[in-house]
Amino acid sequence: MPRKPKYQTILCQFYEWRLIQRKENGVWYADARTTSKNRGRHSLGTRDKEEALAKLAQLDRLFAEERGVVAPSDQTDQQPLSIENGRKLFDDHTARPRGLGGTKLSTQKRYRAIFDKFEVFAADRRVRDWHNVNKSVLTAYATYLTDKGYARKTIHGEITLLKTAIKWLIAEGYIQTEPIKLPLKKAECERAYCYTSAEVAAMYKICTSTGRLQWLQNTIVGLACTGMRIEELCSLKWSDIKFDKRILTIADESGFASQTDESRSNKSSRTRHLPIRAELLDVLESLPRVDQYIFHGPRGGRLKADTVRNVLVREVITPLTKRFPKQFESERSFEDGRLHSFRHYFCSVCANTSIPERITMSWLGHADSEMVRHYYHLNDAESRRKMDQLNLLGGSDGCSATDDEQPLDGE
Repeated sequence: MPRKPKYQTILCQFYEWRLIQRKENGVWYADARTTSKNRGRHSLGTRDKEEALAKLAQLDRLFAEERGVVAPSDQTDQQPLSIENGRKLFDDHTARPRGLGGTKLSTQKRYRAIFDKFEVFAADRRVRDWHNVNKSVLTAYATYLTDKGYARKTIHGEITLLKTAIKWLIAEGYIQTEPIKLPLKKAECERAYCYTSAEVAAMYKICTSTGRLQWLQNTIVGLACTGMRIEELCSLKWSDIKFDKRILTIADESGFASQTDESRSNKSSRTRHLPIRAELLDVLESLPRVDQYIFHGPRGGRLKADTVRNVLVREVITPLTKRFPKQFESERSFEDGRLHSFRHYFCSVCANTSIPERITMSWLGHADSEMVRHYYHLNDAESRRKMDQLNLLGGSDGCSATDDEQPLDGE
């Protein structure tokens, strides 16, 4: 049996090379001494194979330019692009006008937080420029985030953003390397707790018994009867309500030419319309029109998400926790409920009431939603009926795949 070769033959754009890793130090070398035109042996200066292949491609072009095979490239003497400068270029790219594919301000803020974190990690590892950010660096960064206790979905999102940034820097010619091939397995995130009808009724009642929480009761009705996000409810205006048609509009104004600090934008970047339930209509008709916004906080000012969240936990969830205790230590329960739990509650009630899935998704503002599918799968009545038709513990109605193979009596 022939021996396994100690090298790998790589056919680059211009020449053929042998890629060899030294046993003594693990460094990769490019060897072309056996060809008719000896190009020598060259250290690639790295122990990472992916980085070695990228440097081999650069070496291959350099030799081609020296021999006149290809015109010299302006990027041959390109200076290393620092992490800070490359990040600034990508920040400017994502901040371009929305009509050209730019991102929302909230997305830009999230991206900045991710790059801030990676910059600290890179500096600690002495990775100073984007040319040195390779598969092994991203793998080490993912391990670092895991050790810090970050969720799998968070890690997936951060590594994906870094790969996207590197791919864009390559496409724009800021760095000369190959896109990083690092397959990522998408992780299912931990869902917000979904309230039960009894829990929502108890929260409504505790607000009723406390006069100073009337504003919170109105907020709970608004969230539970629409599935809106808290930011959408806080920005709801009287002009969004059509009382004669019992329709409310959740507006997205991000595409308007006249942008101000008060311009509204939702997560899907699409305006949507919802029918108004009778309970919510009663609340809307009872509220005074003190300004353009519908819902207000405890002191009469504009409703703020943080205020609602803090008061809900302190005045409602904490007092009711003993009434709805955990059954098992590791499970999520009522005490874990937050404002977004009303959105899950709304979706769950829609599924249990057999509202068509497409209608629910339009109410929630989703073109495609894992959360909606989750609750509709939990309430798949047809699936349960089919399961009930199976006889899995034997009997006259049961039949397995091998029953037809059993010999008949007398055979």
